[in-house]
Amino acid sequence: MSFDSHLKSYKDLVTPYEETRAGFIALALEKNRKATPFVEEAKALKVFASRAKTAKELLGINEIQNSLLTAAGISDKAKNYLQEDDKYEAIKGLIENLLEPSGKSFIDELVYRFLLTRGDSLGGSMRNLAGALGEWRFTRILISTCSVSGVDFEYLDSKSKKWMPPNSEPEIEKRVKGLHWVSHGNRRTLIYNLTVPIVKKNVDLCLFDCVPNEIIFGKSKDSVHHKPERYLGLGELKGGIDPAGADEHWKTANSALGRIRKAFSDKNCHPKTFFIGAAIENAMAKEIYQQLNNHTLSNGANLTNETQVVSLCDWLIKL
Repeated sequence: MSFDSHLKSYKDLVTPYEETRAGFIALALEKNRKATPFVEEAKALKVFASRAKTAKELLGINEIQNSLLTAAGISDKAKNYLQEDDKYEAIKGLIENLLEPSGKSFIDELVYRFLLTRGDSLGGSMRNLAGALGEWRFTRILISTCSVSGVDFEYLDSKSKKWMPPNSEPEIEKRVKGLHWVSHGNRRTLIYNLTVPIVKKNVDLCLFDCVPNEIIFGKSKDSVHHKPERYLGLGELKGGIDPAGADEHWKTANSALGRIRKAFSDKNCHPKTFFIGAAIENAMAKEIYQQLNNHTLSNGANLTNETQVVSLCDWLIKL
């Protein structure tokens, strides 16, 4: 199916308010889920810290020394670079400068400081969460489209790094880093987040005319991803739902797609290019639709519209 089977005007690409609201709620729920372990850690820290009558006595509670470092503002990554003396000084500084001035409330202050550092850590991972949610949604729809269409497939498991047959494991989309299928005798392999050598940049979705074992991750020149003629399609996926960032996401994706087309054209290759976005506003919808009509872009869809994404996935499967 080409884009005009699911897009009749640029307005079809615009994200409705209801989908924006649903996206924000989904993001908030996922944030709360990821924050739960930190809250439980803070509760356990409070129980252990309650053994101390004064802030200085915290130094004698072996079980919480790592948490004291966290409360002192030392991240898990930074801890690996500190000597024991450095760690002691950091904890001592926490106690003398922040906990002791709090008087009898030193335990509450400790817990607040602990959560503050954990919150910073969570904030860092949250910046990538919207993109992950978008990737998971796209993957669910792609897998469903294969299944309903009777297309045999297997997936690249992010943990084992092996290609595996589909199973009934819940939330399988969170482990998919690639998909391989056979359609009308054609073997197709889709790889997520791959650095394309001739572009020298990471591309969200790369579709190849190959079987999985022809892709060798790393610098092997024998790998299919070093051969421009074996690329069938390259796409940008932007899962952020915040309308305030929509235009910037499109500008980034549009520039990336432009670089892709030029790099491949220089090699006399012309793979399809496509764009999938969750937050699409009027102005960018007009630009995307114009590019589709003048064949700059091969296909496009709003990630929040299942009909559009199923249609695009069906097109992708049949390339």
